[in-house]
Amino acid sequence: MSPRHFLDIDRLDTATLRGILDRAVSIKKDIAGHRGLLAGRALALIFEKPSTRTRVSFEVGMRQLGGDVVVLKPDDMQLGRGETIGDTARVLSRYVDAVMVRTTGEERVQELAAHASIPIINGLTDQSHPCQIMADVMTFEEHRGPIAGKVVAWSGDANNVFVSWVHASVRLGFEMRMACPDSLGPEPALVEWVEREGGRLVVTSDPAEAVAGADCVVTDAWVSMNHTDDDHRHAVLPPYQVNEALMAKANPGAVFMHCLPAHRGEEVTDGVIDGPNSVVWDEAENRLHAQKAILAWCLGV
Repeated sequence: MSPRHFLDIDRLDTATLRGILDRAVSIKKDIAGHRGLLAGRALALIFEKPSTRTRVSFEVGMRQLGGDVVVLKPDDMQLGRGETIGDTARVLSRYVDAVMVRTTGEERVQELAAHASIPIINGLTDQSHPCQIMADVMTFEEHRGPIAGKVVAWSGDANNVFVSWVHASVRLGFEMRMACPDSLGPEPALVEWVEREGGRLVVTSDPAEAVAGADCVVTDAWVSMNHTDDDHRHAVLPPYQVNEALMAKANPGAVFMHCLPAHRGEEVTDGVIDGPNSVVWDEAENRLHAQKAILAWCLGV
């Protein structure tokens, strides 16, 4: 039987995603009751990019489920000295029960999955961040009920987190709006995929238009780890800052989300991230619970 990989939200159907989210809620409600769920199992965490939330949430989550964790960085591995990704996947498949990888290109995760006989989990690539968005959807539903039929507004650039939000919008049935400069908009292939799948993505250059009547407002750092155009981004993105005036255009009770780390005073003001509409700390916590559910699904327990 082929392993259950968690590579991207668009690769999974609605029922599977909903099942993982429901399991996450169940695990969060009864942490103690799930402590032995993955007893005797081992998870390898490969970090080719720096991490705070991904590392801590996966490591603590696996241990809370009764399993073991091995943390690997390029300097710790032969992968950093020229061993192929395929050979690394074959070897790790003999030692551990699953691998989470946080890396650069999506093709590296896909190559691991192609050669592994165990589940591979995408902990982040330059193209997507599916584990984050599973936690984000879980958080929204905790605060505002089912996300289907709701409106999520993004202000900023079309980065990896945005892409996974778009994937989720199509699979879980909510409208995604994006405000961005023309130079930092979504790839045509993503827009075409949304249209082909029957989703709803609205792209505008006006943040007020995107946020008007939204149930959730989301942003992210202007410069991600893979970006080299810092000056351009800092020149064109200030109008897309999520501040109190912009949040006021959303629905009353709309929530604010940010995957963190936040650059306060750039993409978001203190008044928003620390304000009554912010759920960023619940969002960060829910990485722990959503990823436990992903692990359980991948390992079939």
